[in-house]
Amino acid sequence: MTEHVARNTAFLTLASVGQKIIAFVYFLFVARVMLPEATGEYFLAVSITVIFTVVADLGVTPVVIREVAKAPSNAAKLLSQALAIKLPLLVLASLGAVMTGRVLGYSDHLQHLIALACVVLSLDALHLLFYGVLRGFQQLRYESLGVFFGQFATGIVGGIVLWKAPSLPLLIVALMAGSIVNVSVAGFNVVRRLGMQVLIPTFDALSSRRLLIAAFPFALAALFVKTYSYVDSILISKFLDTTAVGIYALAYKFTYAFQFLPLAFTAALYPSMSSVVGRDPVALERIFLRGIWYMAILSTPIVLGLSALAPEVVELAGVGYADAAAVLSMLIFVLIPIFLDFPVGSLLNASGRQATKTAIMGVTMLINVGLNFLLIPELGIMGAVWAALVCFSFMFLAGLSFVPGLIPTFRLAHLVRTLLPIFFSGCLMLMIVVLAKPFVGWMLVIPMGGVVYLLSLFLTKSLRLDDLRFLFRAVHPLV
Repeated sequence: MTEHVARNTAFLTLASVGQKIIAFVYFLFVARVMLPEATGEYFLAVSITVIFTVVADLGVTPVVIREVAKAPSNAAKLLSQALAIKLPLLVLASLGAVMTGRVLGYSDHLQHLIALACVVLSLDALHLLFYGVLRGFQQLRYESLGVFFGQFATGIVGGIVLWKAPSLPLLIVALMAGSIVNVSVAGFNVVRRLGMQVLIPTFDALSSRRLLIAAFPFALAALFVKTYSYVDSILISKFLDTTAVGIYALAYKFTYAFQFLPLAFTAALYPSMSSVVGRDPVALERIFLRGIWYMAILSTPIVLGLSALAPEVVELAGVGYADAAAVLSMLIFVLIPIFLDFPVGSLLNASGRQATKTAIMGVTMLINVGLNFLLIPELGIMGAVWAALVCFSFMFLAGLSFVPGLIPTFRLAHLVRTLLPIFFSGCLMLMIVVLAKPFVGWMLVIPMGGVVYLLSLFLTKSLRLDDLRFLFRAVHPLV
């Protein structure tokens, strides 16, 4: 990576880490004060509006990023045209979210929360577009600041609400505070670079048609992701109740809090694969297996450690969440196929097989929705857990089935040899954690398990000193 790209990656990665930490701690306080039923209503209202962010953007922002990067001189015109498309989409998305609440027969209180959250939806759609323009100019430091301080503003306002007057509508207002910070930061820097006139929407039928056609694949992929990420919460609310949503939300937050970890490495992995695909299959296999190795090294201790410590960590959210321990101990295993799928997805995209990846995501969504419909009425919350495990395992294995066609030298045995020693080390760590936890307590057993895991990796030769130097080079912009 060039120094400029490395600096941008470092800025955004550090900001994302800080933002995720604040968001996670803040959600724990929300869960602790509001208790499962109200937490479920809060999570459900936000989940429904998050799904409709797909309608609010419709894949326009990724196209704007690409086109601004290609031709910065056209950025002002492109942004004005994108705003002309976005504004009616914001109305459609908000109406869709509100009507969903009505069609699903939610209480008036929950429908009001959804309507209020639509303001957040609209603000987020605007700052996403503005940040997209800045990304096209490779100016990520503003987005980094906005992401961090936006979440900080939500935490401060929400903390005051939880302390002085706990209220779900006011917690949605806290989300608005963060969104306003982001819109202000992004909008100010776009106007400073391009002028105030860019905020005036300019409709051109031909240009809008071209933009929407180019945006369609991005919109389709985003629809699949949002649907299989949040439909389980909606179905739990209908087949069970909002208390069950609150319990599931806690396990969900613990699980997906770690999903940002592979992103920085994947940003470097994709161009490395692109540079050798179709030219050097041996180098491509080496890069691919190194990516799998890294994801397995990263996900194994998180998954097995949290599975073993689930009863203790859910206690951080206070009373009423005991049932979330069993949910978390199983749901956390989705991180293994999710993490391992990052190198597979990078390979497919680098090889020009984006349509294949999108098709896999579409089938994954259908499997997830179908299994949730079948399993939640029979198994309760655990039905959603099993649906997630099956659909994400399918997504990884379906993508993996295309790897031999893209890397002729690839053999499944190579993958097994990469993964088995890592999983063995993780299982050894798990055994030590389970045996030692009653004697030393769950907090002290965490570093103990970490030491056992690292020693076992070295003993099985899954980790060498050269690997540590590789990992340092991979993250050196951050240190």
